[in-house]
Amino acid sequence: MAEAKQQQPQAATAAAASGVWKTVKPFANGGASGMLATCVIQPIDMVKVRIQLGEGSAASVTKKMLANEGISAFYKGLSAGLLRQATYTTARLGSFRVLTNKAVEANDGKPLPLVQKAGIGLTAGAIGACVGSPADLALIRMQADSTLPAAQSRNYKNAFHALYRIAADEGVLALWKGAGPTVVRAMSLNMGMLASYDQSVELFRDKLGAGEVTTVLGASAVSGLCASACSLPFDYVKTQIQKMQPDASGKYPYTGSLDCAMKTLKSGGPFKFYTGFPVYCVRIAPHAMMTWIFLNEIQKLEKRLGL
Repeated sequence: MAEAKQQQPQAATAAAASGVWKTVKPFANGGASGMLATCVIQPIDMVKVRIQLGEGSAASVTKKMLANEGISAFYKGLSAGLLRQATYTTARLGSFRVLTNKAVEANDGKPLPLVQKAGIGLTAGAIGACVGSPADLALIRMQADSTLPAAQSRNYKNAFHALYRIAADEGVLALWKGAGPTVVRAMSLNMGMLASYDQSVELFRDKLGAGEVTTVLGASAVSGLCASACSLPFDYVKTQIQKMQPDASGKYPYTGSLDCAMKTLKSGGPFKFYTGFPVYCVRIAPHAMMTWIFLNEIQKLEKRLGL
């Protein structure tokens, strides 16, 4: 009897822990896969930002960075990139999976139509962007810092130092500077990335009969391409807003995202928004692929461990 009484609270504790892990798991898995992918993609992302800042082609930017700053320049802002994944990707992939599972249950276990997947992707992107916007701002600032004149350089030491300095110098709300375009860009990217991945998995696995590796690689490639095409114009505007500096009179070059978009359209035409598209696509597609691949491997490991 005594042993039975002791086992009851232990069983209740184990059940509670299992319930908590079931709730947290989609978020933890999403954040971990995004952080692992970022460690690999960071150099490409650094080159992409510098192209958007007008420093030249991918080849010339890479050569200049190696000659003037060394290999470490490609990993500048890595701490902010990891922090961004720990916030943004944790929120977006976790919320996407939770919302998708709820929608599938409501649909009697049947696959969701693409339109509904796109809507869930938009929602997940908005949630992730709101959570991750401060880290995203720190990442852009750190990557752009070395392109500024010495007098204007902010000299951030790491992501947390950047966040502290931004809050101290510009106010706490400045951490969400450019949050509007960040959220719009994230919504467009995740609509393309998340919805197309689930749709492509169904196509490769269920209709074409592809194996696991082919399904994950193929669906990830489609996901990355869709994410790139949908999000680059918004990414360009977001980058311009976040890295802008006031002139001698204290006036900023753009009053907001719409003003930036209109001035860009007037000065460079619609294709100006797709500046650096090859590099952007090369950066987004592999990151999406590796995020899904890492996520798939993490889930398989958890199954083997009974988690």
